[in-house]
Amino acid sequence: MTERIILGIDPGTTLMGYGVIKVSNKKPVMIAMGVIDLKKLNDHYIKLGKIFERTIGLIDSFKPDELAIEAPFFGKNVQSMLKLGRAQGVAIAAAISRDIPIFEYAPKKIKMSITGSGSASKEQVAGILKHTLNFKEIPKDLDATDGLAAALCHFYQNKPITDGKSSSSWKDFINKNPTRIK
Repeated sequence: MTERIILGIDPGTTLMGYGVIKVSNKKPVMIAMGVIDLKKLNDHYIKLGKIFERTIGLIDSFKPDELAIEAPFFGKNVQSMLKLGRAQGVAIAAAISRDIPIFEYAPKKIKMSITGSGSASKEQVAGILKHTLNFKEIPKDLDATDGLAAALCHFYQNKPITDGKSSSSWKDFINKNPTRIK
């Protein structure tokens, strides 16, 4: 597949972040990012319905080939984790309903793939994404860049390192992959 679209989601019941990248000629380009604001909704089940509805809307708008979603992290508050898991499940159900393959990544894995550190801050992730994907300004709600980070993490996890070219030595590798050396 020479071109593909990846939808990344950072699930949440207050703000759900999303990012969309298009990969052409093995290069990722940001298409969109944003948040689905659920703060004004008080009922948890109505929030879940809205997450499903808006995720379907994103899928129908951007026609992604794959969904990359952040896995809930294990926190001390069991109720919060349960709500977050439900939000993630509803977004996954939306992708399943449209036959979109789903890939789940732990928060540390996403941070590591973007910044090189699994303990990076949201601000560090956003700053590197801004530089890597060349967008003008970092959004107010960093859940948007977290969704974008999930999409880019998925791209990095599924990108061949040497483009299928084998090398007999480091010198040979450098000659065949000049763009990978800085």
